[in-house]
Amino acid sequence: MAAKDLYEKDYYAILGVDKNADGEAIKKRYRKLARELHPDKTKGDKTLEERFKAVSEAYDILSDDKKRAEYDQARTLFQQGGIPNGGFQGNFSAGGFGDLGDIFGNLFGGQRGPRRGADMQAQASISFRESINGTQLTFNSPSGPVTTKIPSGVHDGARIRVRGKGAQGEAGPGDLYITINVAAHPVFSRRDDNLLVTLPVTFPEAALGADVPVPTLSGEEVTLRLPAGTANGKTLRIKGRGITRKDGSSGDLLVTIEVSVPQRIDGKAKKALESFDEEMKDADPREEFRKRARS
Repeated sequence: MAAKDLYEKDYYAILGVDKNADGEAIKKRYRKLARELHPDKTKGDKTLEERFKAVSEAYDILSDDKKRAEYDQARTLFQQGGIPNGGFQGNFSAGGFGDLGDIFGNLFGGQRGPRRGADMQAQASISFRESINGTQLTFNSPSGPVTTKIPSGVHDGARIRVRGKGAQGEAGPGDLYITINVAAHPVFSRRDDNLLVTLPVTFPEAALGADVPVPTLSGEEVTLRLPAGTANGKTLRIKGRGITRKDGSSGDLLVTIEVSVPQRIDGKAKKALESFDEEMKDADPREEFRKRARS
């Protein structure tokens, strides 16, 4: 595809975004169109397949800050008549936009003869556990069925590049870029290479101290020693039970304590709690709080 064919295209109109749209708005719009136009949904509709390719091509340019800036420069010059109808030929400077040869070389991969096919975009949703342990996914692409490995520890929003699995072109196929969407886990979350979990404990466990079992993502349980007087919201660390890094080391499991308050207390338990309250009546937990409020 000639450079002229590309800078004549209005990629903003193709995606349906304003020229001043930020990267997040562009990504959000692309994801919506990609879901609607994905070949798995359009079931062989050639018109929609071409639309999907155009949207993917537009996103490839506009999602890259450098490519987008170069495209904006070239298109502005084209609209002002700075590029002849015959298209770009040779190196020349005009209108303060610098060397157009450099612009087109960077934007279109430095090819002025046959070009490789357009890069394609795809999305994949994986579970939280799969994002930590890694998995394997299969996609339909213009170059045929594609199977690729998703590495362990991948983050939500990560882009995986699969070389040579994009659209076909005169100089070979482009690449396939897969955006990973990681589903939330009902118990675990992550921060960098650490796993996070909120652990319910009883008031006696927090007050007196206890050894309490903590689930891990692998399915086994480990024992956490809860110090006496552990406050609600305190975070304790279990070393080496987080996400495995590339060098073989691991992050930690960060356990935030949540003191569970019973919804209903009857009988001996109620009497015991009332007796405890009477014994602790001189210990006012709000005394220091009130002092700070008055200061």
